Amino acid sequence: MPLDLPVQNSLGFAKPPAETRVVVAMSGGVDSSVVAAMLSEQGYDVVGVTLQLYDHGAALAKKGACCAGRDIHDARRVAETMGFAHYVLDYENTFRESVIDEFADAYLGGATPVPCIRCNERVKFRDLLETARDLEADCMATGHYIQRRDGLHGPELHMAADPVRDQSYFLFSTTGEQLDYLRFPLGHLPDKAATRALAERYGLPVADKPDSQDICFVPDGDYAAVIEKLRPGAGEPGAIVDMEGRELARHGGVIHYTVGQRRGLGIGGLSQPLYVVRLDPDARQVVVGPKSALATWLVPLREINWLGDAPLASRDEWHLGVKVRSTRPPREAILRPKGDGLAEVELLTPEEGVSPGQACVFYDLDSTRVLGGGWIWRGY
Repeated sequence: MPLDLPVQNSLGFAKPPAETRVVVAMSGGVDSSVVAAMLSEQGYDVVGVTLQLYDHGAALAKKGACCAGRDIHDARRVAETMGFAHYVLDYENTFRESVIDEFADAYLGGATPVPCIRCNERVKFRDLLETARDLEADCMATGHYIQRRDGLHGPELHMAADPVRDQSYFLFSTTGEQLDYLRFPLGHLPDKAATRALAERYGLPVADKPDSQDICFVPDGDYAAVIEKLRPGAGEPGAIVDMEGRELARHGGVIHYTVGQRRGLGIGGLSQPLYVVRLDPDARQVVVGPKSALATWLVPLREINWLGDAPLASRDEWHLGVKVRSTRPPREAILRPKGDGLAEVELLTPEEGVSPGQACVFYDLDSTRVLGGGWIWRGY
């Protein structure tokens, strides 16, 4: 007679939800709140955890930022509404050392960093994940819009069902080991309206809360002001030069510019618009040129995280899709491993405004699968 195998619950465990502990990373926003409420309603042993990532007193005045004082309060109210445990953990030092300091140094080095990726990689999916294990949780769930699917060789990372909300670009550095422990209950939803409808259904106080639009520690979008506060003297003036090195104007600090920028250069009387092509922080120069100079074919990468089934080094070349901007669809490219966590991507059609410090994320051309990615840098 066939054996009766235990039925897996919705999180993939062969036991009742009540015996399955799940830590939910709660930012105080509607997405993670819905995840916690959904799992609580399904009978799971939910433990909500909210991270205090920077000074609580200062955060209270930062309207619209995630993980601020208001958001901690909102997360606590959701936990009270649904009746599950909630904890606030002080990760301020970890966040400063792992995310904010690198953000400042990257800008000083002429790069355009993406701190949300580092926060996921180093704080949420490393330190908080270990805390979840310490709490004897079976898994950790987040409100990210991305899908985790079981494949022939283990769990796979896939783009969200809603391409508008897809956050795969910001989660490329998730490792296979982390993916085995993580769950993303919202990834299959058709759109954000479906999430808000669930929040209404659960009676959550954050159902109408606006989405955060800024980096949590730069809530007004003024990166330069934050850098100057963190690194006094960072806004040293210098020259705006053309690609031949001729001075065209003066600037008030390289940190005020990003590759691809057109507005705010303060250069008049030209026959064609100029764009920031390169930043040279050592010479305190902003190099500008025509739009055609922004075209990039070859992209050097480091800190490669590979999520494919076969080892990255098992081929000399991989034909896949890549994103060099979170808002752009994947483009066809050739990935060439170089060893020691390095690789080079050849774009089959050039991209404009590719900048060191940003991510290049890999996708399977024939499916929604995310194959990892790496960090763009200046070269070998």
